[in-house]
Amino acid sequence: MENVTYEQLGQVAVITLNRPEKRNAIDARMAHAIASALDRVETDPTIRAAVLAATVTEPRPVFCSGHDLTAIPGELEGGELAATSKGGFAGMTRYERTKPLVAAVDGLATSGGLEMVLACDLVVATTRSSFALAEVRWGLVAGAGGLFRLPWAIGPAAAMDMILTGEAIDAQRAYTLGLVGTLVEDDVVAAAVHRAELVCAHSPAAVTVSRRVADCAFALPETELWALNDRLEHDLLATDEGVGQGLQAFAQRGSATS
Repeated sequence: MENVTYEQLGQVAVITLNRPEKRNAIDARMAHAIASALDRVETDPTIRAAVLAATVTEPRPVFCSGHDLTAIPGELEGGELAATSKGGFAGMTRYERTKPLVAAVDGLATSGGLEMVLACDLVVATTRSSFALAEVRWGLVAGAGGLFRLPWAIGPAAAMDMILTGEAIDAQRAYTLGLVGTLVEDDVVAAAVHRAELVCAHSPAAVTVSRRVADCAFALPETELWALNDRLEHDLLATDEGVGQGLQAFAQRGSATS
């Protein structure tokens, strides 16, 4: 059975972690499979957005438990890493995407699993989900972006509490803090695909530009953000797609409300 599966639903690709018997822990094979799936998304013109989901088991569902710790001794002895040169941990935490990625979380997303969620653009989660950066419990460090992406997502106070205690927060708390954008009772994949389809309904160029500027919001000083914003907006409006689709959407909205 494949540890990572790929399915296309219209303009949306669904990438599913499929190693539930190991709590979807990431090893080298999975990392390369995730990276290959993201490559496929990026190069396929029929795909506009993607969803990252997971197969879970009952009664304790786990979206992803992070790095497969049983693989670390082999990695330290020169074996394959649970990372890729292009995408970093899990083949995705440093992957420079141009197309939006929606996390569909059901169950526990902990350690590297949470870092994978933090690398996504939108997060949809079930009410039974929970989130943690538990590395300190094992004498390790969250090295796949969690130490800065979590403060960006939920603020420094709540993030520092999670980082230093290793304790989990439930889905409602994650939603209140802003880590989760959409909270659902069940069928999280359908809900995530719906969010992705809402993205697909808009101009690809406008989505790409908007995502790129917003993604830099906490990484660049304001003067550089203005420069990036103005340059990309100018470039978009200078294209036929930018002007044509923008005016058409505006005209359609006007006719619908008149």
